Amino acid sequence: MNKVPDAPPKLPLQTDDAGELDAFRGMIDAAQRIVVFTGAGISTESGIPDFRSPGTGLWNKIKPIEFQEFLASEERRQESWRRRFGSADSNWSNAKPNRGHLAVARLVEDGRACAVITQNVDNLHQDSGVPADRVIELHGNNSFAKCLACETRYELADLKHQFETLGRVEPCGRCGGIIKSATISFGQSMPEAEMAEAQRVTIECDMFIVIGSSLVVYPAAGFPELAKRLGARLVIVNREPTPLDDIADLVLHREIGPTMGYVVGIN
Repeated sequence: MNKVPDAPPKLPLQTDDAGELDAFRGMIDAAQRIVVFTGAGISTESGIPDFRSPGTGLWNKIKPIEFQEFLASEERRQESWRRRFGSADSNWSNAKPNRGHLAVARLVEDGRACAVITQNVDNLHQDSGVPADRVIELHGNNSFAKCLACETRYELADLKHQFETLGRVEPCGRCGGIIKSATISFGQSMPEAEMAEAQRVTIECDMFIVIGSSLVVYPAAGFPELAKRLGARLVIVNREPTPLDDIADLVLHREIGPTMGYVVGIN
């Protein structure tokens, strides 16, 4: 198994806690089965805003459409598509993986990380090179849509063309069901298969790395707690404190891209 390089090529923005960074690298070097858990913080460095930050989070600017509203109201369904194709959301497709994503991909490529559990819906882990079957998406994926009844996949470019032409997104052409972006909305059940797989890899890991998550959303935030309880080392890399900092083996309140790039050894 490849080792993390001893001399990473690019230093982080801060150097006053280099000892902690070296300790982090040592933990990675000793681990056999790492699970990486990511939240919105890893993608803000790619220009994707998070949802909860005071004053800047998306949910402070516009009230989300809840799942039951989406199901019950044709008007609300079309409003969701108007937002999708006419707002800042439409610019997400231009986002590229940053150094943090590439560092996670390197951990997977080197065989150190067995899975990436993510709360993000931006597809940037897959775009960075992580195989899709190694990414466990707890909140779905915003890069495509599907029928809620028959699960037929629809590409957003096709739906956008339909919306711009007809002023609406039509029902599923195969079964007449409701088409929705492949994300988990407020009020929608968490995906059972993904939750079960996330629990399985968490139970089996010997190191659990949290990157860019506030760890306030459950049941997702229960996975690092479970890993720690079962004896895995827990490392949290997040700009702000989290409720689980007190139980972690190491906490780094730092910029994610420079930190992960330094630790893994990539520019």
